[in-house]
Amino acid sequence: MTYDPENIFAKILRGEIPNNTVYEDDWVLAFHDIQPQAPVHVLVIPKGAYVSMDDFSANASSDEIAGYFRAVGTVARQLGVEADGYRMLSNIGDNAHQEVKHLHVHIFAGRDLGGMIKRFRD
Repeated sequence: MTYDPENIFAKILRGEIPNNTVYEDDWVLAFHDIQPQAPVHVLVIPKGAYVSMDDFSANASSDEIAGYFRAVGTVARQLGVEADGYRMLSNIGDNAHQEVKHLHVHIFAGRDLGGMIKRFRD
């Protein structure tokens, strides 16, 4: 996958599209999803132009990687969801239905989220 600088998250990072910011630092922007699928549904995106976790883990600096994952934990604590639990989800590629080709982690919380995925059956 090639990074598209016109994707919606790139436009949000440039301030071209508004968002409901939860957290921001040098490495990330976290904001509420516009179509929440749980009572708490926040997206955490790196400020760098990375398509996926594969791209990010291969090409980001150590500081970017550490900053990103620390920020995900900070956001969860800031939202107050760590006590009852939350789910982190990152869809990578077509089979996982990645809609925006900019690395992002969803944080879901606020209710019982059920099983992880449908069981595989032969």
